[in-house]
Amino acid sequence: MAKNPKQPWPTKAVMHQIYDLNLWGGTTFDFYSGAGSHDPEIINPYLEVIIAFLKSYHSPLIVCDLGCGDFNIGKHLTKYTKKYIGIDIVEPLIIRNQKLYKENNLEFHCLDISKDELPNGDCIILRQVLQHLSNIEIQGVIKKLVSYKYMILTEHIPVGNFVPNKDIISGQGIRLKKNSGVNLLETPFDLNIIDKKQLCEYILAHNNGRIVTTLYQLF
Repeated sequence: MAKNPKQPWPTKAVMHQIYDLNLWGGTTFDFYSGAGSHDPEIINPYLEVIIAFLKSYHSPLIVCDLGCGDFNIGKHLTKYTKKYIGIDIVEPLIIRNQKLYKENNLEFHCLDISKDELPNGDCIILRQVLQHLSNIEIQGVIKKLVSYKYMILTEHIPVGNFVPNKDIISGQGIRLKKNSGVNLLETPFDLNIIDKKQLCEYILAHNNGRIVTTLYQLF
């Protein structure tokens, strides 16, 4: 396995800088998690399939949204769950979400998902989060998945064939520039699953890859 690149800043500091400098867009007056969380062409088909999945359960699920960001997507899902737990590494972002979004079944926590203990739940949502993390940090997240029956994973990956899981330094960028993307079923992650189903896919223009959402049953 290739040696992991040196991380010059802790991931928490990197993510703080992304929001402080609006590197994913938006204005200087609020947090903004990028076009992938706001473009209707991307998020509407996603919300449709996720809501259908959540509504298919007679007993609503407890959902943990790892990397909930500005909550522009999560706010549409809470009413279909028993409890919705939004988690992000950026504390000012979590404080902002706590002030803006108040529901009886909703809570927010500031946690490092690769290192900290995660809340109990039935389903994990990871939407375009792992693509920003180094392989070591992804492995830290994978170790925590054993408690959850389902994972809904969205990743921005190349179109066509690519070499999966080339390592990166955690931050704003993703593996696309290396013609790579995250595939948890491949080395070095080799995640064991019971089943998987692709829920939706969005092809970006100008060969900028595709955003793929997959449902995994973990046990």
